[in-house]
Amino acid sequence: MYEYIKGTVTQVGPEYVVVENNGIGYQLYTANPFVYSKYQNQEIQIFTYQHVREDLIALYGFLAMEEKLLFMKLLNVSGIGPKGALAILASGAPQQVITAIEEENESFLTKFPGVGKKTARQMILDLKGKLQDVVPDYFPSLFSNPEEGSEMSSGKDEAFDEAILALKALGYSEREIKKITPKLKGEGHTSDEIIRKALQLLLK
Repeated sequence: MYEYIKGTVTQVGPEYVVVENNGIGYQLYTANPFVYSKYQNQEIQIFTYQHVREDLIALYGFLAMEEKLLFMKLLNVSGIGPKGALAILASGAPQQVITAIEEENESFLTKFPGVGKKTARQMILDLKGKLQDVVPDYFPSLFSNPEEGSEMSSGKDEAFDEAILALKALGYSEREIKKITPKLKGEGHTSDEIIRKALQLLLK
């Protein structure tokens, strides 16, 4: 229904961002909300997808159309809902996901929260050979190369706490997060940087 929203980023949290347009604040769930911290109080265009269920109507936001298209492809796989699709996008490794699907690497795909062997097999059956046109060469850089000069968080401890909340929102368990926590200490200054590092560790 909504192709995109152009407005001011007024709030960034572990699960979603709020974009204000004409006095209305739109709650947009995103793969890594803290990517938007550098745009806070700035006008930005965010591509959107409206997901409707019997008990829920939600908007999902994406910085690029390619990210939205990949999200929609993932939603078409039985067993993957919006939360699972966001967790895959948040990995910052869409090309790795595509390679795993093309090479039928189920062990890599099952590292994502909520993806068991059955869902991994379904991803391969449904998406193999159908994603290369969705993710051009530049797409991974959207996640893996943060812009220079991004805003610093008010403190490392706060950034770390925000990153942990974001990982939980993506579906990672307390046990999985605790396992990598010692390796995150001292990694990065912003929530975004810590989340990127955490996701790299979780996918190893």
